[in-house]
Amino acid sequence: MIDPEQLPAAGPGPRQLVDGSRLIIEALARAGADTYIGYPITPANLMYAYGVQRLPLALAAPDEITALQWMAGLSACGRIPVTATSFPGFALMIESVNMVHMMELPMVIVLAQRLGPSTGSATVGASGDLLLLAGAISGGHALPVFCPSNLVDCWELSALALSTAVNLRSPVVLLTSKDMVMTQCDLDPMSLTPITPLNREVGTGWRAGAELRPPFVPVGNTSQQVRLTASTHDWNGNHQSLAPAAIANTRRLHEKAVVALPEYLRYELDEQSGADRLVVAWDVTAQAARHAVLKLRRQGRAVSLLVPKTLIPLAPVLVDVVARYRRVVVAEENLTGQLRQLFFGAAGRSGVTGINGIGRLVSPYDIIAALEDGPDG
Repeated sequence: MIDPEQLPAAGPGPRQLVDGSRLIIEALARAGADTYIGYPITPANLMYAYGVQRLPLALAAPDEITALQWMAGLSACGRIPVTATSFPGFALMIESVNMVHMMELPMVIVLAQRLGPSTGSATVGASGDLLLLAGAISGGHALPVFCPSNLVDCWELSALALSTAVNLRSPVVLLTSKDMVMTQCDLDPMSLTPITPLNREVGTGWRAGAELRPPFVPVGNTSQQVRLTASTHDWNGNHQSLAPAAIANTRRLHEKAVVALPEYLRYELDEQSGADRLVVAWDVTAQAARHAVLKLRRQGRAVSLLVPKTLIPLAPVLVDVVARYRRVVVAEENLTGQLRQLFFGAAGRSGVTGINGIGRLVSPYDIIAALEDGPDG
């Protein structure tokens, strides 16, 4: 239960009921996405319904494998495709995601998490796909992953995901959950930041510059040849195996996402002077974390809050923030503490506690209790 005084004040404009799905699709459309390809699957059905109405081109794929293959072809021709799915669909997409990563084709995949393993329950929320994404690209290459923590993030991070995909020439995942994309909340639409459409330029040549990103040249252009291959290749797109140039190019595919991380790193850090305790939360659980921190502060207790919104690659600055605190509670809706593992590995760290929910939302009171009852509490 949330105290009424903790609810945000009404904005200057008329407030409307809206779900995360509509905000995500609308933001992607305004940012420059022009194609929706999908296969309906809960809890991503609303994004499918909105996407086929909102984007200029929409194709209903017979399955998720086909959806990614069609997206690859359209991306190669210069379109900016998006899709939405949940774990069972993404499991079918992974081979194609690796192909697209190697071919450097921009696209956005919205992954709405639900309870697992396997098909789990389509109508029960969870946040259990983070470690899957951390290892989705063979070899552990970085696949940029954003995660909204509220409706405003659904708007802003969707636009950022699309621009990141185009600028990096990479698939990008917007990781969300059933509770975020299907729950209606009130929002003042006029309070949302205007989105400027992406100005996409067609490049010339092949070789990447200092930023490690090659220019994009669409298939079908009449000015220069285009080579695309999912096999190991050199800077010019020539299929090679263990040649030094090919290995260097494969290394670049990972490094370009890491080098560019400051451009697309987003997080919320609310530090309180004198606090030696930190709450870390992501996805919809961040809402409970904000309320827990507010309640503790009103009781005169010092506590800070970190909400990572760019989850992969994990930014060193976030690791540094967490290292400053004696007591850390990582709140997330999965059984194994996936963000906690991303930060601390299997060994963990003294003073770190996980509060984990499965089949239910983590409440502010769960987080408060963990801060009080954990080691060194």
